[in-house]
Amino acid sequence: MRETDTLILGAVAYDSKVVTIWEGLRAYFADSGLSLDYVLFSNYERQVRAFFDGLIAVAWNSPLAWLQTQSAAAALGRKVIPLCMRDSDRDLASLIVVRAGDGLNAPADLRQRRVAVGAADSPQATLIPLNFLAEHGIAAGRDFEAIRFDLLAGKHGDHIGGEREAIRALTAHKADAACILEANLALFESEGTIAPGAVRVLARTPPFDHCNFTVAAEDAQAPVVKRFCDLLLAMSYEDRWLRPLLEMEGLRHWMPGRASGYAQLRAAVQRFGTIDDFVRSVSASMKRKAP
Repeated sequence: MRETDTLILGAVAYDSKVVTIWEGLRAYFADSGLSLDYVLFSNYERQVRAFFDGLIAVAWNSPLAWLQTQSAAAALGRKVIPLCMRDSDRDLASLIVVRAGDGLNAPADLRQRRVAVGAADSPQATLIPLNFLAEHGIAAGRDFEAIRFDLLAGKHGDHIGGEREAIRALTAHKADAACILEANLALFESEGTIAPGAVRVLARTPPFDHCNFTVAAEDAQAPVVKRFCDLLLAMSYEDRWLRPLLEMEGLRHWMPGRASGYAQLRAAVQRFGTIDDFVRSVSASMKRKAP
């Protein structure tokens, strides 16, 4: 990449606000002398393929899309890195919640019960909590029934619609527990999806990381990529123009990326075989295209 190159970034349109966010960020980068454009995808799998096809240089990836990209790159003898992430992407947790008055006190108490989960490809509302329960000796389909709210496949649960339906099922007594992102419990209470105090936490997963900007390792030192990263890290929440963009994207400041926070999700996809077929498909396609 040359310093004068336009940096093409990919993101998934899980909500209409995504356009507002990226138009604002594109203007910020332009004011700082960096030419950036973006491509919006309807699903992460299409975005991952576009990354390997060279249509985008930077991918704003969900944690699952990060693992898809990392695994496909490894199969091709390549390497990718997490360039930057939000402060709010670090050290998250998923909760398994139950109704406040129920006498359930430990994961083992969910045997022969119904556990509501989100989209099948949601790291926080399905994959990580189901793997957490399996590690505690109880497995979906064997020890309890998983009630799945598989909404908007391909968006990896970013829209949180599946989580919202899962907790509604819990409060409507259609499920005995629900799996949600810890931060969404307060959101669901504030928006009126559930009454304050209607549920309590049965279990909390260990911390994990969420989204990151993914780039090919060979591009990480390119001047345009380094400038992109530097400008992200320089964004200030105290800037009245930038603050609305940061709030819409759910952060106060950007941080350097790290790959250490995805072990739980990797264990989950290995247990459930979630990304195996996709990774094989991407790597096979790229090998066929190789000269």
